[in-house]
Amino acid sequence: MLSSRARSLPASSTAALDAEIKARIADGADIINLTGGELDFPTPEQAADGARRAITEGLTRYTPVAGVQPLREAIARRLSGHWGCSYDAAQIVTTNGAKQALAQVFTVLCEPGDEVILPAPYWVSFPHMIALAGAAPVTVPTAHNGFKLTPEVLRAHLTPRSRVLLLNNPSNPTGVVYERSELLALAQMAVENGLIIVTDEIYGDLVHAGASFTSVASLGPEIAERTVTIGGFSKTYAMTGWRIGFAAAPLPVAAALTAVQGHTSSAPSSISQYAALAALTDGTEAELARRAAELSARRTIMRDGILDLPPIRLTALPQGGFFVFADVSALCARPGDDAASVARDLLEHAGVAVMPGNDFAAPDHVRLSYGVATEDIVRALDRIGTYLKSTGTGVHHG
Repeated sequence: MLSSRARSLPASSTAALDAEIKARIADGADIINLTGGELDFPTPEQAADGARRAITEGLTRYTPVAGVQPLREAIARRLSGHWGCSYDAAQIVTTNGAKQALAQVFTVLCEPGDEVILPAPYWVSFPHMIALAGAAPVTVPTAHNGFKLTPEVLRAHLTPRSRVLLLNNPSNPTGVVYERSELLALAQMAVENGLIIVTDEIYGDLVHAGASFTSVASLGPEIAERTVTIGGFSKTYAMTGWRIGFAAAPLPVAAALTAVQGHTSSAPSSISQYAALAALTDGTEAELARRAAELSARRTIMRDGILDLPPIRLTALPQGGFFVFADVSALCARPGDDAASVARDLLEHAGVAVMPGNDFAAPDHVRLSYGVATEDIVRALDRIGTYLKSTGTGVHHG
């Protein structure tokens, strides 16, 4: 009954595990959940007020497929003012979350058999989105270089079928942030080889001290003409449930994205669009700065805590987003052990839920979120340390 695409498509492992853990917690289990891809901060009150105004004013009808003009203009202004990108409203397509934007981008860019260069570790949905569009993900390992793709490695994986270079900066799950010079070298090679760059920059506002974010489309007109920028409101504004994302693209790509969206989901919720507009225009900067400072402090606690938990180690220090990606290969002592078995042990014996890296193409790593309350991070680290001591595999120095 099912198509071959559907038969080969697994459920999202991150969403499934997070839902399972939340259900167990709701049933009374004593679990600290570090699996989630969302911050514990509330949606800014300005955004909530914008949604309430939209309802009161009756702004509850269909909107243009690409989104209401004021929101598209506000997104373009923010991309210009914060990230140095030269986009206008006509190049912005708002979507039901950044995930939908990504899926539609591969649909409009890829022919069957085209190849998409996919640096690994990667976010779990990337290869499946690519495959659903009929293209082939070409996984490129990067652990040997601190989880960053280099021009030399990119060149080695190019073929006549190479169509798209997919970048995720800052990275989920690794937390690494590319330097401007690193991105420029990759982008120049992409242009020279006729590649289109799809860059998922949804964590671009969440970069910590010691690193700086560069948007690929800011690297020059020739690069911008071959770049599709993906962003959204879920991470920066803690609006995961509102489902508002966007693609910023050259005009022909934006038009194609709008056409696809018009025949599938249509525009995002009008209420969510006006909430997003208020988030951009009603003075949230001070609150975002306060949250950024708190998130940075949490990052330090999580990073230093993991460094204090041998034999767990960090291949690269987290610079952006809200994840730490930890190497747990030294805990894989039994035949067949991998990150999934380590995660099960931590869940059952320490009461800490972490995301195994198996579906990130890193079966020897686990992802831990520091998007939770500071006290939960501290308690989780203490529990992991106690568990490691009980097994004789590590010593907690904290």
